[in-house]
Amino acid sequence: MTLEERITTDMKTAMKAKDKTSLRGIRAIKSALLLQKTDGSGTVLDEAGEIALLQKLVKSRQDSLDIYTKQNREDLAQTEREEIEVISRYLPQQLSEEELGALVDGVIAKTGASSMRDMGKVMGMANKEAAGRADGKTIAAMVKQKLG
Repeated sequence: MTLEERITTDMKTAMKAKDKTSLRGIRAIKSALLLQKTDGSGTVLDEAGEIALLQKLVKSRQDSLDIYTKQNREDLAQTEREEIEVISRYLPQQLSEEELGALVDGVIAKTGASSMRDMGKVMGMANKEAAGRADGKTIAAMVKQKLG
């Protein structure tokens, strides 16, 4: 089942259950998928593209959440938290710290990286292997820790 099919099914379920929180997050995903589909590029969204789209949605909400928290706008911050939680349901299970560490160690061994100069090589391969199961900021922090 594609992401679009899952979203449509879940939207119907949320509407029937009158779950406004889930419905708001699901509609955001559906809107982003529709915009991606009709952007004129003619590209079809594969699974990796869907994951990237969902990560982008979570990241934008996380940025907004940080701003709202700094400005003591708990009402707006709560809305962002709820949407992050709903959107995250559609992302693959995130790697634990230990799993990410093992993945980065494996990439370092494969590339033969020994210093911070090799960070770009390691980051590129680690991002591909993590494939949506960890965000770039977390991977970068882990790589810096291992190489530094």
